[in-house]
Amino acid sequence: MLLAIDTGNTNTLFAIHDLKSEWLFEWRIATDAARTADEYAVWFHQLLDMVKLNFSDVSACVISSVVPQSIFNLRNLARRHLEIDPIIIGEEGVDVGIGVRVDNPEQVGADRLVTTLGAVQRYDGPLIIIDSGTATTFDVVSGDRHFEGGIIAPGINLSMRALHEAAAQLPRIEIKKPDSVIGKNTVAAMQSGVFWGYIGLIDGLVRQIQKEDKRNFTVIGTGGVASLFAGASETIQHYDSQLTIDGLYEVWRLNR
Repeated sequence: MLLAIDTGNTNTLFAIHDLKSEWLFEWRIATDAARTADEYAVWFHQLLDMVKLNFSDVSACVISSVVPQSIFNLRNLARRHLEIDPIIIGEEGVDVGIGVRVDNPEQVGADRLVTTLGAVQRYDGPLIIIDSGTATTFDVVSGDRHFEGGIIAPGINLSMRALHEAAAQLPRIEIKKPDSVIGKNTVAAMQSGVFWGYIGLIDGLVRQIQKEDKRNFTVIGTGGVASLFAGASETIQHYDSQLTIDGLYEVWRLNR
């Protein structure tokens, strides 16, 4: 089985693939760059035990991380506890399966490249990939599988937290589609501002890309909160939560 690890700024995903056709299990833990390989091992061993698996069932590992400090401990987890030499996105010699046409290719986050790779396996033509996580990113991909740049904006959770922390009387609230755009209380007003504000951000930036670049883009939403926008955004055509882990599987396939 393949262990795919995707470390984001907020959460780290561990996913198990059967190396044939499907993902079997997914687990998340809060990202902590100081978490040791042994701490990961205890947590991961308990989860595997719950589904009747052992470390010995894992025969391959691929890692993507936007938190460079975490890579040392994740590599040690694979080597010491799983007895596997992992494939790590961004290291020399690792083929990510796509080209990069930007000013500084080395600055493109591993997560954006892996998500792009997952998308080009499933969708044809030029793409706009909207990934809603700690940041909301808009990635433009050419029809010949090249990452061409994009846009980075604050993520919806980050905006909610900023509202709560910067304003003494604004509470921490649940992210959800409000019943009305006009809030009748503080919570509803905050939910409307964040939800409809992000819909406006998404649709406005997609339309600006389409205005500047006349190609016929397929627009895909992915990431932890992308499903919230289903039926509200006028520009997102597909919602696909598995682009990143599908990209990790493809990286493993290319480099095994």
